[in-house]
Amino acid sequence: MNYKDYDIANFITDEFFIQWIKSPNENNSHFWEKWMAQHPEKRAMVNEAANLIRSVKYAHSPEFTDKMYVETFEQILKADNEHSSVKNSKPTPISSSSKGSFLFFIPLRGIAASVLVLFCLWAQYEAFNYRPEPVEKAEIPLIKRSNLAGQKSIIDLPDGTRIHLNSESEIEFPKEFSADFRLVRLKGEAFFEVKKEQRPFLVESGSTKIRVLGTSFNVRQKTNEPLYVALVTGKVRVDAVNGDQVILNPDEMLVMEKDGKFSKTGFDPMDVTGWKDNYLVFKSAKFSEVKKKLELWYGVNITFKGNPDKDWTYSGVYKDEMLENVLRGVCMTSGMTFKIDKKQITITNPK
Repeated sequence: MNYKDYDIANFITDEFFIQWIKSPNENNSHFWEKWMAQHPEKRAMVNEAANLIRSVKYAHSPEFTDKMYVETFEQILKADNEHSSVKNSKPTPISSSSKGSFLFFIPLRGIAASVLVLFCLWAQYEAFNYRPEPVEKAEIPLIKRSNLAGQKSIIDLPDGTRIHLNSESEIEFPKEFSADFRLVRLKGEAFFEVKKEQRPFLVESGSTKIRVLGTSFNVRQKTNEPLYVALVTGKVRVDAVNGDQVILNPDEMLVMEKDGKFSKTGFDPMDVTGWKDNYLVFKSAKFSEVKKKLELWYGVNITFKGNPDKDWTYSGVYKDEMLENVLRGVCMTSGMTFKIDKKQITITNPK
């Protein structure tokens, strides 16, 4: 039967599928992740089957072994020999109650054989009908951390990994990682300093997975934007939704579109990862980019009056700087003016 025709009963009895759930490795993980990407209609069924497999601890069925047969039969022979005189003597009549009487005699060997047969039948019946009681697996609580616009945070995971979480971003991870792998889910942008160990570290961003052992890298995926993965040290593998796998080396950045198309480029570490050290960087940025970055960095709302110059760009680097000083730098070279009213900023171009 083809996997696409499987139901839950087929999945939970398939050895290759069970191996992937119980003992994931490079080969079975790549196969099933690619297969699910090609058959998204089966994802809910696969998840349900996986949960069933994880929640049940299978015990060994009772078994009537050869040794047990031999020991039982030896006891029968021993008892038979001790009563051999009974076998060679005449049958002894046994009286019943006053309601009537009858005589009967069954040779001891026949009794022993009958007992053995009945015992074996009972043991086989018990073994065939044994069903292990499902063992409920304690749910590991998930921890979720999120930042609003204007906020950044540092999160230390149970394994020693450190995450720098950017503004308007969210990270989710278990209170305790499993024995097989470490998985976190990211929305937005974060910089990871992964503790090196045997368990692979997986970052799930949307439908894409980034797999590492020990490295430092930046991940960013905003709503309706491509996925950006910039590798600083170590090596990572990115598993795309279409089943493709991309390997990144240090100083390489992956840009992956929603449909799985991707490209690799170099990157400026200050421009891409400087935010985690509180460096606000503008590199030939258009006004729309400057506006968006300031709103995200300081948690403000910016409106513009006038007509922006289409060719206008701005470059600058700020370290732990106040918003007013940054606005002054942005407007100084263009003749624009600004006004701050709490969280509302108005920038005016008099031209």
